[in-house]
Amino acid sequence: MTEHEHWEGVYSRKSANQVSWYRPHLERSMAFIEGAGLPRNAAIIDVGGGASTLVDDLLDRGCIDVTVLDISSTAISRAQRRLGSRADAVSWIVADITVVELQEHRYDFWHDRAVFHFLHREARNRYVAAVRRALKPGGHIVVATFGPQGPEECSGLEVVRYSADELHREFGTSFEKVASSEEVHRTPWGTEQEFVYCYCRMKS
Repeated sequence: MTEHEHWEGVYSRKSANQVSWYRPHLERSMAFIEGAGLPRNAAIIDVGGGASTLVDDLLDRGCIDVTVLDISSTAISRAQRRLGSRADAVSWIVADITVVELQEHRYDFWHDRAVFHFLHREARNRYVAAVRRALKPGGHIVVATFGPQGPEECSGLEVVRYSADELHREFGTSFEKVASSEEVHRTPWGTEQEFVYCYCRMKS
């Protein structure tokens, strides 16, 4: 089974609020994005955004250049239906982030909550290369993964757990670590999961 088939299956079987990583709003992510002090026309990409409500909150705050990328067309279709006519203001990309070729130096802010920890070594290398290509020099990136005490698998797949420093090291010296935080996420069925957020800037 391909990665695409796996995630299409997940979203075909479960509604958006039934997956373990679901939150009504990504408050921690929004705090990082707002703290970056970007203008309204800054280019923001939500990698693995799928059915997430982050795009709704970004539009509510007046952001006018938002891209959502996800491997699952089903997840993206759900977000588009939820947004209605507002979906036309968003750029939607159905693709695997480890193989898609994004426009060079396109984005000011890269956000990823719960994609990176699914990737094996080769895929992680391709992901980091995609960030280096697509992010503007001096651009911002927030990646959130399971922390050291988080689950060892999710949605039937093994994951890699990280501390903030370990996550920063995956991206290398091209990125300066700005901040990090931990979050105890409660799943829709009440289980607690440790998430770690690492916020970096790409060196100019």
